[in-house]
Amino acid sequence: MHMHVIMRASIGLVGFCLVAFVQQPARASGSKSTQDVDECAEQIDNCSIDAICQNTLKSYKCICKSGYKGDGKHCEDLDECASEYNGGCVHDCINIPGNYRCTCYDGFRLAHDGHNCLDVDECSEGNGGCQQICVNMMGSYECRCREGFFLSDNQHTCIQRPKVRSEGTKEGPTCMDKNHGCAHICRETPKGGIACECRPGFQLTRNMRDCKLTCNYGNGGCQHICEETDHGPRCACHMKFALHTDGKTCVGERSVQNQAAPQLFPNETCAVNNGGCDSTCHDAVTGVRCSCPVGFTLQPDRKTCKDIDECRLNNGGCDHVCRNTVGSFECSCKKGYKLLTNERTCQDIDECSFDRTCDHSCVNSPGSFQCFCHKGYVLYGLAHCGDIDECSINRGGCKYGCVNTLGSYECTCPPGYKLHWNKKDCIELVKCLPGLAPKTTLTCSKTGKKESCSLTCASKAHYLAESDSSYTVSCGIPILRGKTPARLNTSSSQSCIETGAPPVKQTASFKIKDAKCHLHPKLTGRAEDRGRALGPGEGPHPAYMPDLGGGQPCNNCLVTFVNLKCDSTKKSKGRRARNPTNKEVTRITLELEAEVKPGDTTGSCNLSCLRQRMEKQVKTYIKALKKSINQDRFLIRVAGLEYEVAQKLPQVASSHENCGPGREKDSGHCVRCLPGSYYHGEQERCVQCPPGTFQEREGQLACDLCPGSDGHGPAGARNISSCAGQCPTGYYSSDGFKPCQPCPYGSYQPDLGRTLCFPCGGGLSTKREGASSFHDCEVKVQCSPGHYYNTTVHRCIRCPLGSYQTEFRQNYCITCPGNTTTDFDGATSVSQCKNRECGGEMGEFTGYIESPNYPGNYPANVECIWNINPPSKRKILIVVPEIFLPSEDECGDVLVMRKNWSATSITTYETCQTYERPIAFTARSRRLWINFKSNEANSARGFQIPYVTYDEDYEQLVEDIVRDGRLYASENHQEILKDKKLIKTLFDVLAHPNNYFKYTTRESNEMLPRSFIRLISSKVSGFLRPYK
Repeated sequence: MHMHVIMRASIGLVGFCLVAFVQQPARASGSKSTQDVDECAEQIDNCSIDAICQNTLKSYKCICKSGYKGDGKHCEDLDECASEYNGGCVHDCINIPGNYRCTCYDGFRLAHDGHNCLDVDECSEGNGGCQQICVNMMGSYECRCREGFFLSDNQHTCIQRPKVRSEGTKEGPTCMDKNHGCAHICRETPKGGIACECRPGFQLTRNMRDCKLTCNYGNGGCQHICEETDHGPRCACHMKFALHTDGKTCVGERSVQNQAAPQLFPNETCAVNNGGCDSTCHDAVTGVRCSCPVGFTLQPDRKTCKDIDECRLNNGGCDHVCRNTVGSFECSCKKGYKLLTNERTCQDIDECSFDRTCDHSCVNSPGSFQCFCHKGYVLYGLAHCGDIDECSINRGGCKYGCVNTLGSYECTCPPGYKLHWNKKDCIELVKCLPGLAPKTTLTCSKTGKKESCSLTCASKAHYLAESDSSYTVSCGIPILRGKTPARLNTSSSQSCIETGAPPVKQTASFKIKDAKCHLHPKLTGRAEDRGRALGPGEGPHPAYMPDLGGGQPCNNCLVTFVNLKCDSTKKSKGRRARNPTNKEVTRITLELEAEVKPGDTTGSCNLSCLRQRMEKQVKTYIKALKKSINQDRFLIRVAGLEYEVAQKLPQVASSHENCGPGREKDSGHCVRCLPGSYYHGEQERCVQCPPGTFQEREGQLACDLCPGSDGHGPAGARNISSCAGQCPTGYYSSDGFKPCQPCPYGSYQPDLGRTLCFPCGGGLSTKREGASSFHDCEVKVQCSPGHYYNTTVHRCIRCPLGSYQTEFRQNYCITCPGNTTTDFDGATSVSQCKNRECGGEMGEFTGYIESPNYPGNYPANVECIWNINPPSKRKILIVVPEIFLPSEDECGDVLVMRKNWSATSITTYETCQTYERPIAFTARSRRLWINFKSNEANSARGFQIPYVTYDEDYEQLVEDIVRDGRLYASENHQEILKDKKLIKTLFDVLAHPNNYFKYTTRESNEMLPRSFIRLISSKVSGFLRPYK
């Protein structure tokens, strides 16, 4: 717009130069000897910044620019709107420096002349938001309903009259009666009977039933000027127009358009025919100067004005869509974006910032978003995650039994068998044999009064850093007794189950002073070589506990499992904390398991005797451990490195420079070693697991051996299935490792490392050996998605209700995730699985009414009932941003909001069709019974409808706002009612007014367009005026 002002000034300057050029020869013939100084070009004039400098012979002139007045040296803005002529604007005139702009009332649009206002046909776009019939009127419109319906209080939607005839009550008629008598809005009074109200802009007449139009609604039906009288609005026209015979429309009195384009004559004056100007006329020395309001440009004839199409230049400054309007333009955004308050810029809507967008994780993208589910879950209904029933997919690949769990599943085995390392096959249980399973090595030795002990983990070391001052180390595998053998979950094929005597278990807890839990590699170059205390425990072979009493070693008391927990967290008990900060106490908790061998019983010492002897020796052994830890002479050996369990306090400070066991620095932060790696104590960093080993967990000190490993395979294996040598798909072996055999004819195997192949069933064969899928089975008919092949009857069967199949030629159907089911059998996609849960008692202040499975399509033949019961002295406000129901000739799927379940109770809202324009309304009753019912036909997306309950003291204000058509007039306002975050903020303030102070004025201005703020401010001011 500034560019337009500059262009207009430039055109005026060019005009004056042309006049001077034409007149120059006549004057200059006798004055060649005199050289004129161009003060304007030299910029030595004293003209106003709002004036044009015109050079003359030996001098210059200052002429105020168009839109300004003065002597040229002092120019002030000319207020075109201050005159009786109102700048030629028939409605509002807005003065701006050097110009003016005409605007129209709501319900009108600016004509092409930039001054007149024409009626907007609201019904031409989206049916005016009316659910059924839209009737356009001068400056406004109204919605009407077909026979059998009546208009709801929101003045847009229609409510079906109850088929059950309402006879009213003893106190009088009800608002559901056909002839309740109210012209606009009917209210039921607390004492019974009815009371009538009018829409905004109307007044209740003396009979307390009819409504009289005022100038406050649609300009009273007048095109130009509306005057209030005792008999209603009276229309008049601007001075350039005359009133039409209809008493509302204004027509032009002169037809300048039919005249030839006026020429530029110096003797013209604005007093005659407005100087021929289409808009504003200014008298000048050289004749008249015509100017145009903002948004229009002067045509080459220098008289007429033409609308500027701002969208042609740089898209009007709009980010996305620019729509030209008379005298102005409007910006709008693509779906997934919102227009900022500068009404130019489009910003991506971050749907992931909304509540309840996705069940699990949400990834925002420009103009859209996508939901993702955790492992073991599948997406349904566009945003929801349901547990996958892996057991429905060919029994999860389990050899025997399958148990589905949330996010996973477990294979089970019959008694006498245990789960293979691949966690799917079952292998026969074997008794523990000496040296078969990797054991924990625990040794102690005594030199004088000094005890030295060490713990060596050949395999199955597990480290967990619970905090900076707390960790747990476990070594070996606990002997599992008392568990159902079918549910055992050991990950090593070398593990075994002791079927004889139960192990001896001991737990001990003790303190060490002036030390803090800090697992760290043993420092080299110490005065005393504690390494020799390891003795026979240096190798991976089993070590035995020596008889610390000085006798012979106990050859039948082998330690199989050790769990050590170190905790330095301060927990002061009692009234006084006895431990100052520099006297930290560390607590060590030890759990030991040692096995008793029934074969070692003798005539003099039976199994019970052996067990008692073992328990006594384990207690003695724990004493030795306690002494060695207190004397700082205890080591844990993992992956060939020796670690100390704690560190004396003066040394702890320096240790914080490093991240500690199980972690390394990454970009200045300490992070755990990833699966597939382990912490190397000497290098103080994470190192990949060597070939033949794997590690599933984070932050570990060692890697576990692959079953059947020969030391070969990929480095950095993250799980046991990454270990080398497994049988490929279509092959099997006794242990799942090479050498492998191909699946014989008539069987297949889709997994790696299996010990069996699955039969095709029904006597079916395969085309070749080594088949890896049921697709390789030679079936008699090819099944399409939504079906599965039944090997008993050899035909395709439709997937039953609650299951689906997306692929061709499969022998199973997948059970729907979570609590979902399908509308019909033969489903071909998980998207046809729908959650049917809905309804319930709603919250007292805010909440959502949501169709089941939203935002996915709702299920067929479902019925939901919600109840909103606000606290005392609170009313209900509801916003329907949009609702999607399939369009049918007769109402199929219906949403209704009533006072209660009775069809004759007062109804607030009812619809059975798609309605994409938002609508807000207050409940006609203090509480709401909401019912949604779908039939067996087509389905749709449904709805998510927010509501809020508010203090009844604000009822008049809230109803005045939601019934005002300006709330829905512009696309910007409609987008506000669809903005979930904005509605949540507005509802938060409405439900709890004190929360208003959480938001600054700047935040409000950034969230809401100026037109919306003006609308709300005017309503609030009017509401508070009686209290001023």
